[in-house]
Amino acid sequence: MTATTRTGPMIVAEISGNHNGSLERALEIVRAVAAAGAHAVKIQTYTADTITLDVDSPAFRVSDGHELWGNRTLHDLYSEAYTPWEWHKPIFDLAKELGLLAFSTPFDETAVDFLESLEVPLYKIASLEIVDLPLIKQVAETGKPMILSVGTGSISEVADAVEAARAGGATDITLLACTSSYPALPDDANLLRMPTMKAMFDVKVGLSDHTMGIGVSVAAAALGATVIEKHVTLRRADGGVDSAFSLEPEELKQLVDECDAAVRALGSASEWASSAENESLRLRPSLYISADVKAGDVASHENVRSVRPSGGLPPVEIDRVIGRTFAADAALGTPVSWELLG
Repeated sequence: MTATTRTGPMIVAEISGNHNGSLERALEIVRAVAAAGAHAVKIQTYTADTITLDVDSPAFRVSDGHELWGNRTLHDLYSEAYTPWEWHKPIFDLAKELGLLAFSTPFDETAVDFLESLEVPLYKIASLEIVDLPLIKQVAETGKPMILSVGTGSISEVADAVEAARAGGATDITLLACTSSYPALPDDANLLRMPTMKAMFDVKVGLSDHTMGIGVSVAAAALGATVIEKHVTLRRADGGVDSAFSLEPEELKQLVDECDAAVRALGSASEWASSAENESLRLRPSLYISADVKAGDVASHENVRSVRPSGGLPPVEIDRVIGRTFAADAALGTPVSWELLG
């Protein structure tokens, strides 16, 4: 499930509706994603008519108080956001040419059949489709790796989805923690679901992140995420259905770098002082002559101190040193040793 060797998680850039109705803009996003160092690019495969019905009633409208899409009909929203199916091949072809893994989220059986004709290497199931067990089973039957986003799902619903995937023959499953809110708050991320899902279902885990910024994603990387998905646009100021919670290319690059750093920083629990600290080790405090002394002088707090660097006796020996007689002359800055003391 990776196009390149990396230390951190696979960073997936979701284009979603950020193409704003332009294939050239979609391709420009793919180029920006590759330049930022992300590992994969993802789109969504549906039409307004395959994902919903053209009905204007309260049930088919986004709730009026929604921050981004309040009171819009689902059909109208998806008509604006969908990626035309004839765009899929040029988007995938460019992504592959640039070394990116390219795949999609299908929302019905016709989308799966279409994506199979394009030989996509893996699939993602969206959060709301976590309950569409026939779709999950159909995707599993392709034999491709599957990423399932668990936003909106209860533990039992996630368990049912994993069971359906395995019943369909899936052997490579990744569950993404997700808060299906746009934009989402860090307070609602509940990243500790990740290790729980890994232990409960014996799967890989990751994050589909709709929060602003990259902090939540970096935390997920440190908790063992193998996949992190973020929506990406060229410029939030350009607007669009998903722009408000999408990263710009320079932020995507920072996400890649910081997730990689977070994973590398985990290191080993058994290694304490490391070779990287050699210079700091040399500068740790020890006992030094702090005023010129002559043979026969008595060591005191006025002529012996614990100071940086190392080289003298450890600071813990100060009580054994004080009161002893110097066996030889010693200048300011001489490390204290037992040989120097009578």
